[in-house]
This record gives sequence, C-alpha cells and structure tokens, in this order.
Amino acid sequence: MAYDPEIYEILAHDLTALPDIAEKKMFGGVAFMLAGNMLCGVHKDGAMYRVGKENEARALALEGVTPMAFTGRRMGGFVDASREALDDDATRADLLQLA
Repeated sequence: MAYDPEIYEILAHDLTALPDIAEKKMFGGVAFMLAGNMLCGVHKDGAMYRVGKENEARALALEGVTPMAFTGRRMGGFVDASREALDDDATRADLLQLA
C-alpha cells in the first residue's frame, strides 16, 4: 500500500460532511476530489492539500506544513502536511479551509 491507511481515515472523516466529494487513486495514493477538482490527498508519509497560490503562504505558516515537491520540483499552490500536522485537528481544519 503506497499510502497510510490511518491518514486516509482521518481525511475521509474530515470530508464526510462536504457535498460532491469523490475519491480517485492517483500518484500512488488517494486523492479527494471536490466537484471534480483535487482538494487534498493522502500519501505514504502525510497528506497534500491544494490551497492555491493565493493561500500558499498562509498554509506554509502552519506547523508541519511544507511546500509540495514530490519529484524534487516544487508544485505551486500545493502543500504537504506531515503526520504531526495531521494529528492536530485545528491544523487540518485550517488546511481544509484554505483548500
């Protein structure tokens, strides 16, 4: 399994109240789509959020959040959240709001 099932459960729980959420296997993990657009996803060591370039600085100011760079090249508008960041309910809520 290329993604952490515990993190998957955390994100899935966070998203249950949102309408029009779908899951899609991508990048060796699972992405959650909102109305057909990627919102966030889970991978082996954490999660990624699509916050957009306008919210990226605010997201990066959160503890445990770093720029997304899966291939070594930074992906603008995407951030990576560590396991520690995901264990904090307030940080996850902030990331979801920014996304």
